[in-house]
Amino acid sequence: MTYLAKPRLHHPTLPRNAIGFTRRDYEGKISTLCAGCGHDSISAAVIQACWELDIQPHRLAKLSGIGCSSKTPDYFLGQSHGFNTVHGRMPSVLTGANLANRSLLYLGVSGDGDSASIGIGQFVHAIRRGVDMAYIVENNGVYGLTKGQFSATADQGSVSKRGVANSDSPLDLVMMALQLGATYVGRGFSGDKGQLVPLIKGALTHRGAAFIDVISPCVAFNNHAGSTRSYDHVREHNEAVNRLDVVPARDAIEIEQGAGDTLDVVQHDGSVLRLHRLDDGYDPRDRIAAMNLLQQRQARGEVVTGLLHVDPAAGDLHGHLGTVATPLNALGAAELSPGASALAAINAALR
Repeated sequence: MTYLAKPRLHHPTLPRNAIGFTRRDYEGKISTLCAGCGHDSISAAVIQACWELDIQPHRLAKLSGIGCSSKTPDYFLGQSHGFNTVHGRMPSVLTGANLANRSLLYLGVSGDGDSASIGIGQFVHAIRRGVDMAYIVENNGVYGLTKGQFSATADQGSVSKRGVANSDSPLDLVMMALQLGATYVGRGFSGDKGQLVPLIKGALTHRGAAFIDVISPCVAFNNHAGSTRSYDHVREHNEAVNRLDVVPARDAIEIEQGAGDTLDVVQHDGSVLRLHRLDDGYDPRDRIAAMNLLQQRQARGEVVTGLLHVDPAAGDLHGHLGTVATPLNALGAAELSPGASALAAINAALR
């Protein structure tokens, strides 16, 4: 597969989005991952999300670390900016890129080994600083490139392909993201495209630190009986907290709807959206409730998926630091070097 090139010709009847791109325009190279790998489904969801959001490919920067998951940015958005960092260091490189050029959309792709082990410190500081990014962890619970050792997210008691049980307690990156102050937190399953695409769309349009943990079975080393990251196990234990869709920012449509009511709402494009309001219960704006729900469902052996938390009034690192609106890489010498008098004033303020 590695020597095969995708055909450049597109069929003239392929549907186009609002800016004239077909879905093929958001694809990358042919995947070299194992057939059936959940990571390829995540790549397909990223492609679909960017196509539906009418994102110009050159406006997105994709960064990754090391691992099967970190190879996947090569398989989507081939016309976008991209950088493959060293193991576990994607968040700091993304932070630097974001500070230098805030005009781009930033997508960080990592794995459970890349983010939960060698890169755990990088993950922590990028999330707590509120870097404006969509951070996706493709979580399969194993080190796929090095033949299936347990990763730091593997559930205690899960069994490897060789029959060895994991005795270590797992790291829950979703719980950590909530504790660290991430303002958009979700969990998805690579086998549920209907849920995953809106989750990614929401993360890409959110301002601030958006984190999505995606359970993504490794068909080579972690898709067997006894694994808690297999397709069958996740499907049987999946507990979705909501049904999702993303509407781009326009003038607000206001409605009044009671608990349990079904209401038809006319959208900006003339389509009709039928809304069914759930009974008063789960509120993704409540960070503490999200953390409690994760613990409660985990005790029942359930994997909670969906949009777990969102802060509608979130800010980002640029707001915290008070940077100028112009991207730093577009500033000239006069703005970057204001002179000795400005430096003297700064030094005096620090005394």
